[in-house]
Amino acid sequence: MFASIAVNVPTVMGSFDYRIPPELTARVSAGQLVTVPFGKQTVQGVILCFIDTPSVAEPKSIIETLDPQPVLTSAQIALAEELAQSTLSPIGAIVGLMLPPGLSQQGDVLYEIRTVDGGRWTIDDGLRSTVHGQGTVSSRLIKLLEERGSLRGRQIDRCFGPVDWRKTAQYLVRRGVLSSQSVLPAPRVRPKFVRTAQLAVAPEAAEAAMGDLGKTEATQKRRGAALKFLLRATDAVNVSWVYAESGCNIADLQELAERELILLRETEIWRDPLEKTGTQVGTYTSRRGEIDLTPEQESAFEQIRQALLSLATRHSFLLHGVTGSGKTEIYLRAVDEVVKRGRQAIILVPEIALTPQTVRRFLERFPGQVGLVHSKLSEGERYDTWRRARMGLLKVVIGARSALFTPLPNIGLIVADECHDSSYYQSEPPFYHAVTAAQMCARIAGAVCIFGSATPSVSQRYQTEVGESVRLELPRRVPNAGLTGSALGLPPVSIIDMREELKAGNRSIFSRELTEALGQTLARGEQAILFLNRRGTATYIFCRDCGHVLKCPNCDTPLTLHVEKLEGLQVGRLLCHRCGYERQKPKTCPVCGKTNIREYGLGSERVEADVNALFPKARTLRWDWETTRQKDAHEIILTHFASHRADVLVGTQMLAKGLDLPLVTLVGIVLADVGLYLPDPFAAERVFQVLTQVAGRAGRSERGGKVLLQTFDSENRVIQFASRHDYAGFYANELEQRKRLGYPPFARLVRLEFRHREAEKADVEAKKLAKQIEGLLAAGDRQQTTMIGPVPCFFAKQDSQYRWQIVLRGARPVELLRGLRLDGWRVEVEPVSLL
Repeated sequence: MFASIAVNVPTVMGSFDYRIPPELTARVSAGQLVTVPFGKQTVQGVILCFIDTPSVAEPKSIIETLDPQPVLTSAQIALAEELAQSTLSPIGAIVGLMLPPGLSQQGDVLYEIRTVDGGRWTIDDGLRSTVHGQGTVSSRLIKLLEERGSLRGRQIDRCFGPVDWRKTAQYLVRRGVLSSQSVLPAPRVRPKFVRTAQLAVAPEAAEAAMGDLGKTEATQKRRGAALKFLLRATDAVNVSWVYAESGCNIADLQELAERELILLRETEIWRDPLEKTGTQVGTYTSRRGEIDLTPEQESAFEQIRQALLSLATRHSFLLHGVTGSGKTEIYLRAVDEVVKRGRQAIILVPEIALTPQTVRRFLERFPGQVGLVHSKLSEGERYDTWRRARMGLLKVVIGARSALFTPLPNIGLIVADECHDSSYYQSEPPFYHAVTAAQMCARIAGAVCIFGSATPSVSQRYQTEVGESVRLELPRRVPNAGLTGSALGLPPVSIIDMREELKAGNRSIFSRELTEALGQTLARGEQAILFLNRRGTATYIFCRDCGHVLKCPNCDTPLTLHVEKLEGLQVGRLLCHRCGYERQKPKTCPVCGKTNIREYGLGSERVEADVNALFPKARTLRWDWETTRQKDAHEIILTHFASHRADVLVGTQMLAKGLDLPLVTLVGIVLADVGLYLPDPFAAERVFQVLTQVAGRAGRSERGGKVLLQTFDSENRVIQFASRHDYAGFYANELEQRKRLGYPPFARLVRLEFRHREAEKADVEAKKLAKQIEGLLAAGDRQQTTMIGPVPCFFAKQDSQYRWQIVLRGARPVELLRGLRLDGWRVEVEPVSLL
């Protein structure tokens, strides 16, 4: 008996055939996690299917199974195979997306210093002068291993950062200084058990034993208090609670267990990130009763309901509704229909920022049946949520793009809210778009897929015009739950030309109109949002004497100034937003030595500081990457603002994520032009989407609201369409531009990127592949596919690596590359950016 297995070696394409040893024949099934030999390594793998005849004469045997149950469902295996095929990704890498962190492990190499005559090699053995000029790397590596002992390759990676230490390590192994061996780390996650105590006798027997529980008065008191506490408990109790209530210790409980008065045992518990949220669900949003749907909502939901009832066909729906049009209520009702029929639903949101608000809405409707998946959870929380889903204990799973790969046994509905958002695209290998994968998954599972947005991408909208999905329109806002009256209108948007402000002598980052409106909003006790899609205090730092701009040495991009308060003093640090490089702000110019160092530009930190200067009594919050790095930070900030513990929320693109904040009556877009002029065919679409979405945060209650949009290019078509909330106009205009230039949806794109630390090597490899592709194009039909490049990327250097790219554009560019060796290349099918 043989099996086809996807091995957990992400750079290896395809699956491999293995023999199933007799002792495992009765215990293996498709989707099971196993360990197998692969070359000189032992690696993890997942069984995709069983085969009668292997592709090699003498296949190796499976070593062992790691989980008695399958880790992938049959639908997930089919999805992995199709996704790998369509994205040109290794199937092992796609399968890795479907396993929780900590369970999936890759083979590694263990390094240690070799012992010689009872001692160890040291850096004094002449290594500095003999390791190909890499003495510093060898010194660091040996010192690290001397201090910390044996380390795996990935542990060393974390210590060396971008430094390439592996060639030096291989040289030291050949010299006999280091030893190396292949290892497969054990899974880092496992079920969690806690010790519990429970009464083991009838209450009368426990009461009768109270008088003789110890030789001393203190012992008698402690054990009596513990027994009384367990008398009141209806079930097994964590012993830590017993300690806290009674003051007893483990020895006291063991004595009570010896007397057979209580039971002490190990009990498995679920690490549920929603346990606390479930008990507090009513404190964030008021509980909603039955909401009457508008005629447009009723019509949209009825079409979805009919699709859910249909067994013969499954549908994909684009729910295109303006901001505040009640899309979430339709999602909730669709999920309710699915759950009633014994199936499960996956709700995707683009950012962790949206999950607290979304989770609470769903917990209100489906208490105890909701699971949460996103990257900020602990490995244990994600593992237990994954296991509960696999067991069928969850009916609804909510999360970012990784939630799509939850092993629910019978998926009936997949929702991708804010489907336009670029966060659904995974920008590191393996590359995929979660909305496209959701449609694929729904088709395989026989489920309905709903993707909703006020600003769907041009390609998503175009799908409805060619019959690939059904468009459902929600053109009007609906009142918040509990409010009566007619539908709410979209907030008016006023364009403020900042060139006129400069002419009038206003050098502030805020126009006079925005400053006045902000003051009036605060005076009324309402809230405001100030949006700027830039982080930091200043966007670049330069010397006014010689013009030198301080740049990241790894990425060659300007560093951004961030100002922090440390012990009452303001300290400036310079940060690269691409690779994380950080340094202090210099006092003198590194080129000319002068002290005339100045900052230019603005970011969210600067906006917050200026608001505090203008309105000292205003309570401000900032919501950007710097303030949300800790676990639960998104929820804390959003909860504070929603409960009106802050008046002004300053933030970046996180503010454009579908938040419902009824007290917000003013939205100020500090600089609408950010990102508008990037050399990318999707730049205009991104700017229109973010401006329209941010504008939609205002006026979501009967208080009304308005939007003030500051720009230096007031006549720009994107600015004009956004100010009128005119999606239809933007779509028609952008579609015409795309057709003229030959970009999606009228062509498909594949982006190939090569990175190397040597600029010349990156150049040579890019031109070498381009020549191969040119030969393939010459042999085929040039009218079907065209090649753009090779050229350096817009951000030509990142993480100390030089970047070159080739873009293929045509009807079927993927087919041109199928079977071509692309070692070292990053391959993106249908990328969301060409930068």
